[in-house]
Amino acid sequence: MTATTTPEQIRVTPDRRTLIVVVPGGERIELPAEMLRVMSPSAEVQGHSPSQRQTVGGKIAVQIMDIQPVGNYAIRIMFDDMHSSGIFTWTYLADLGREKEERWQVYLDELKAKGLKRER
Repeated sequence: MTATTTPEQIRVTPDRRTLIVVVPGGERIELPAEMLRVMSPSAEVQGHSPSQRQTVGGKIAVQIMDIQPVGNYAIRIMFDDMHSSGIFTWTYLADLGREKEERWQVYLDELKAKGLKRER
């Protein structure tokens, strides 16, 4: 998915734990709800500068409750822990899909370094 490509389809799996993004040409990107929640582009998670970014633990069981379009460029995801302030642009979703493994490993390393767990 390129940064400005509008997805053909965005849906949530029946178990509400994975976001499926299908882009023109049929490429399918699967993003776990936990990853989306802990990497939310919201100020609550990202802060207003890199030094304010939070490492969020305890979200292994989080589910996606709803998705709402934001203009023609993004979606807002509502999670079952009531977090819904992040706006996931097509660019950010493309970045997460492309860098999924690397970003996830950085997250796991941060959890360990801070003594946090994925479980509640």
